[in-house]
Parts: sequence; C-alpha cells; structure tokens
Amino acid sequence: MKNSLMCSLIFIISSQLTACGGSDSQDISTETPTVPTVPTTPESLCKQSTSQVNWQALMAEDCPRLSQYGLFIDPVNPTTQPKAPGFSYQLATQLFSNYASKYRFIYLPEGKTIQYQAQNAFDLPVGTVLVKTFTLPLDTAITGFANETLIETRLLIHRSLGWTSLAYQWQQGEAKLITAGATVRHTLTNQGQTQTFDYAIPSRGECKICHQSNQNNSSQIIPIGLKAHLLNLDVHNQGKNINQLELWAQQGLITSLPPIGEIGKTFAINETNSDLTARAKGYLDVNCAHCHSANGFASISGLRLGFYVDHSSYQYGICKQPPGWDGGAKGLDYDIVPGNAEHSIMLYRQTLSEPKDRMPPIGRSIEHSEGVELIKQWIDSLAPSLGNCV
Repeated sequence: MKNSLMCSLIFIISSQLTACGGSDSQDISTETPTVPTVPTTPESLCKQSTSQVNWQALMAEDCPRLSQYGLFIDPVNPTTQPKAPGFSYQLATQLFSNYASKYRFIYLPEGKTIQYQAQNAFDLPVGTVLVKTFTLPLDTAITGFANETLIETRLLIHRSLGWTSLAYQWQQGEAKLITAGATVRHTLTNQGQTQTFDYAIPSRGECKICHQSNQNNSSQIIPIGLKAHLLNLDVHNQGKNINQLELWAQQGLITSLPPIGEIGKTFAINETNSDLTARAKGYLDVNCAHCHSANGFASISGLRLGFYVDHSSYQYGICKQPPGWDGGAKGLDYDIVPGNAEHSIMLYRQTLSEPKDRMPPIGRSIEHSEGVELIKQWIDSLAPSLGNCV
C-alpha cells in the first residue's frame, strides 16, 4: 500500500515538471521556433542617393542638409545650374535684405504649369519648389558669386497640405537646416561707406509673418514675389534678350498669359529714365505689400501698399494716421504728406533701425539708402492738393 502510494506521487510530480519544461528529456520538437519580429524604421528619404532631384524627400521630409534634396548640379554652389526641371527667374524690383544678392529658382513637377494671375501672386501647383539663395558682398559695387559670401538658402515647398518654409544656413561649404533663426556678422562697403551689422536668418515663425495670408479664419503660407508686374522684364537667354514671361510661355511653363502690353510693369529703382511712380510703387509692393494688405500680417493698420492700389487714396497712406505708432522722435502724424517727404512716416520709418520702429520690421538691419532716396523723391513729387493733412 505504501509502495503503491509512493509510486503515484512520483508519477504526478514527474508529470507536472514535464508540463512546465522541467523534464530532462532529450526529445527534439519538430516545430520551428517562432522568432519575434523586430520593427525596422524605413530609411529616411533624405538619405536616398540619386542623381536627380529628390522629389520624394521634398514632398515628405524636412531634410537636415540642403544637398539631400539634390537641387543643384554643384551642391556647394546654389546660385547656378539647377538640376532639371529647375529654372532661374528674376524680379524687376528687389526686396531689400541688407544688400544681399539673391539667386532665385523654380522647380515645377512634371506636366504642371504656372497659372497666370493679373494682379495677385501666380497660382503654383502642388509639388512646386521655390528656392532663393542669399549672398552678401564685401562691396556692393562688386557682386557675383566669386565676390560674395554664401549666407542662406530658403525653400518654399508646396506640399499636399499647403506651403511650408525651410531655411538652410551655409557654413564651411555645407547648408544645414535651422528652425530657430540665426545671426551672421558681416561687414560691407556701399557707396564708399563701410558698415558692420548682424544679418538675421529668419526663424520659421518669422518666415510665416511675411508669407502668411489670413483667409476664412485661418492663416496659411503663400509665395509673395511671383507677380506679373514684378516678372515683366527682359532677361538674357541663349545670347539674346527676351521678355521673361514670354519665354516661359514659349517653354510651356505658364498658361493664360495675355499679351505683354496688357501686363503691369515696374522697374529697378536705379532705372532713372523709367516712370518714378511705377518704380516707387513696385518697390513698396515687393517690400511692404505682403504685410500691408487686407490679408497680411499688418492688415489692422489699414495701410494698403499693393501695386494696383490707388496711390492718391487714403488707404495708400495719403494723410492717413497710423494706429499704434507714436510718431517717433519727430512726432510725425501721417503716413504720406503729399509733397513733403520729410514729414511723412513712410519715409521716416525706412530710416529707423530699432526693431519696434523700423520698416520693414523683418529682413533689414541697415538703412537702404537708395530705397530711401527713391521714396523721398516720389513723395516730394506728389501734388499737395491730393490731401489736406491738418
């Protein structure tokens, strides 16, 4: 009886050990053990090596290095030779950025075109990439890539969810993405005067201030310089001069382009033989109108400086008192006093350097003396009868 009970206990304990894997049995299972799957992260699109423009990365990722997008044949010279389908473009009137030279390019997705707009910025399809490189000369009389310092390259990319902005700072032959902005100390000579200043590379938020458009209770980034009157100029192409917009039409890059004679036109500020008002309004349009518009950052000011706004009107600044500014040390009252530039806030704020006073507030650290002289001449040329500023 005792022996029988002992055997039963041994059998039960042995069975439990076997069930828990405690057996010393050498039997080998015929089933293949399951190996847990380790999740892998797909290789970043930025790291893909290609001799072509890296469209996939442009549309999906903010690459840490500009070169990863493959936009230029020579990755350390973003001022020339864009890879196909990129092409360069020029503006008749420049936005002032501390005398920086600017090299502009457009990359259109295959089979897509620019849609012409008569007064507003052109419509650009999803997939478009705008590239602008800033360089600073040591002397404004001697420009060109060989005589300039690479500072930054900015991208505006039209992704599926809208436009996004990226800024890349050049250092030691490489452009790296920055989001919080940066300053670069620089010394240059302009008209015999040497100046040292801090050039500000904008943060992502500052990019949005200039490029934002407020519509339907939402704010979105849009391009601001691609307007017909700013692009209506002759460029050099294959050994001859041709109108830039007509060239685009010939190349199938733009649709709905009317005859050139029907398109508005401005001029470089130093083209003294061209119409003074057209030059001044073009300068104010490209430097100021992106904020001073109905949908811009400074819409609350009521000042409207678009090229097609009537420049003899109150909304353009004639005898208009700006809200929220104290008139500065001069105690000025009106944006434009026709015939009297020295008593016009518009001119005065172009000469101020404090962030709370200067105009434009972003994009310049020093005075644009040539732009100041242009606006002075233009305001002085206005008939005093346009307004009674009392």
